[in-house]
Amino acid sequence: MIRIQDILDELEKLAPLSWQEDFDNAGLQVGDASQEARAALLCVDVTEEVVDEALQKACNLIVSHHPLAFRPFKSLTGKTYVERCLMKACKEGLCIYAAHTNLDNAPGGVNYQMASMLGLENVRILSPDPQKGGAGSGAIGELPADEAALDFLLRLKNVFHLAALKHSALPAKPLRRIALCGGSGAFLWKEALQAGADAFVTGEAKYNDFFDVEGRILLAAIGHYESEACTKELFQSIISKKFPTFALYFSRLNSNPVKYL
Repeated sequence: MIRIQDILDELEKLAPLSWQEDFDNAGLQVGDASQEARAALLCVDVTEEVVDEALQKACNLIVSHHPLAFRPFKSLTGKTYVERCLMKACKEGLCIYAAHTNLDNAPGGVNYQMASMLGLENVRILSPDPQKGGAGSGAIGELPADEAALDFLLRLKNVFHLAALKHSALPAKPLRRIALCGGSGAFLWKEALQAGADAFVTGEAKYNDFFDVEGRILLAAIGHYESEACTKELFQSIISKKFPTFALYFSRLNSNPVKYL
């Protein structure tokens, strides 16, 4: 018998909860992890539709990247989608678990998954945290060969299935060393520049960030959700490696709250 806790233990071998940032709320959000695991639904965000999807597929575990219960609340009355999700999960015996900044900070985590999708080599942590034992923010690596900036951006659109992306001025010289950070990672662009990166890819960047790079590094913002949609494949890889016959499903719902016209 595979318990839900067995599944969570595998996730935390790669991404211990102690590696999450202080503001975060990764881990088991709701439910009894001692119960037998039937099947799991893998997603980026938990919404009411995702909870319904899990129940329709007879899953009793949802593994998400973004925590459902992120901000504190003093009541559970169903007035928000978060409360309604939690209430339904409790009623149906559904466990909801989030691997968030602990997975972002993990060697082999979200940023390494992004690097793999782009074919980077010699991937390492961009900003190591000595207190996290080899973990840290962002990742950096090299392309197998020089690539023109425009070609790289067009490949970004294709690899991450982007409707659009934002970028700073194109440099004349080709790119080789690429730094990246999924989600809201623009705070790392100066460290990427100091590490000799030719380009920095992240989910979100502020308007002034595109001014501040001053042509010294190519800054590309591909969208928060788009940069982290790969967590579903990462969850699948971690869990199926230990439990190859366990039923895993990707959520078919696009939970990205940002729409493009």
